[in-house]
Amino acid sequence: MNILLAASEVAPFAKTGGLADVAGALPRELHRLGHDVRIFMPLYRCVRERDFGLSLLIDLPPVEMGGASYSGRLWQGQLQDVPVYFLEQDDFFDRDGLYGTSQQDYADNALRFGFFARALLAALPKVGFCPKVLHLNDWQTGLVPALLRSTRDANPFYADTATVMTVHNLGYQGLFPAQVVASLALDPDLFTMDGLEYYGQLSFLKSGVVYADLITTVSETYCAEIQTPRMGHGFDGILRARADRLLGVLNGIDEQLWDPQHDPALIYPYSAADLSGKSANKQQLQKELGLTVDPDVPMLAMVTRLASQKGLDLVELAWDALLKRGVQLVILGSGDKKIMDRIEHLGSLNPDQVAVRLAFDDRLARLIYAGSDMFLMPSHYEPCGLGQLIALRYGSVPVVRKTGGLADTVFDPQDKAEQANGFTFSQVSVPAMLSAIDRALVMYRVPEKWLQLVKAGMQGDFSWRQSALRYVDFYQKAVEVHHE
Repeated sequence: MNILLAASEVAPFAKTGGLADVAGALPRELHRLGHDVRIFMPLYRCVRERDFGLSLLIDLPPVEMGGASYSGRLWQGQLQDVPVYFLEQDDFFDRDGLYGTSQQDYADNALRFGFFARALLAALPKVGFCPKVLHLNDWQTGLVPALLRSTRDANPFYADTATVMTVHNLGYQGLFPAQVVASLALDPDLFTMDGLEYYGQLSFLKSGVVYADLITTVSETYCAEIQTPRMGHGFDGILRARADRLLGVLNGIDEQLWDPQHDPALIYPYSAADLSGKSANKQQLQKELGLTVDPDVPMLAMVTRLASQKGLDLVELAWDALLKRGVQLVILGSGDKKIMDRIEHLGSLNPDQVAVRLAFDDRLARLIYAGSDMFLMPSHYEPCGLGQLIALRYGSVPVVRKTGGLADTVFDPQDKAEQANGFTFSQVSVPAMLSAIDRALVMYRVPEKWLQLVKAGMQGDFSWRQSALRYVDFYQKAVEVHHE
């Protein structure tokens, strides 16, 4: 099957979050299953600045939008055996950030990703690749299904092409003022309550949700949650109306990329069969972060985007109570400046017990996964979550709120004793979070039970292969739906 995956970010080329990990891993697994899969993404400055061995492919026909003409070029690289097409348009993509600055989004994001959608559809006929399925991801690619359905923009080249729209995080909807409909040269007939209009604004995400042949989300629980008013971010009614075409597929992780036995970032490799290196990594981490070096003190870690979604408010409120429990606390991440400032201040009060690093640091992140005993994710919502999957792989026992993909991957001894691999809590409250941590601390003091829990997590199968097989089934269903 010919599959084109389009995304605004793809690891290792450009990344701000979990979307990039999915867009980089799923195509490689689909290729291993025998499919002709290719990737389409913008050529950002951060890609140019690194040597990915790109070669110029073609000049693209100009894209006309809002009375202006925008030229672009297509470059090609490789992600292992998967071809990657990079869309060059320097006015739009030669910038420091992918979507904006630390203070705000770029004002012309609608134009940037409107161009991306149109250029994608113009490029594939030129390179001679006709996809059976266009797999689109998040709002940045959301206009593509609408353009394919519009009589003004429909192209016979795509007559047999089905579209699959994956919602990685419903909180980001690509909302723009109504006047950008004209700027993007969209068919005005699309701007209706049943189309792209969302409370007087244009929503790129709604375009994908309404016009795609099939919609997926990144876990089964999140798929159910976003159809409720409490978790639907205003889209619950739209999603319920398409419930027969809405499915959940749990993300996986690349088990070669995330492997404590062969991770080059670790001085002390280890496995479920021989965990001796884990204690050595913990002591190295303690030394590196200036914490008291003690292999027996329980270490609780977070590697996260510092955003309100991630439950940092609960951590702040529980800060003193946590430290009184005698744990060491390690936090690595960046994000919302106000949250960063507060967490940094709290961390500075107890430097022997707490280490806060406000940065993106892949090597340190891997050492934290390897050296920590418990991995905290008290998220208000979590579509899938990759942190808990990596933590399981590295033997750091997750303590998570029971939501989205966290509920689908972390199983509490109180709920599923035979599948237990971590600890969960349901209520968004400090007492609920502390109760789960306390149960983890009790088991931590019983080495044989703790070891059993650690090994259960490390031996779980959260590979991309299972997820990719489900996607293939859904692609086939999308093709059937497309021809109905």
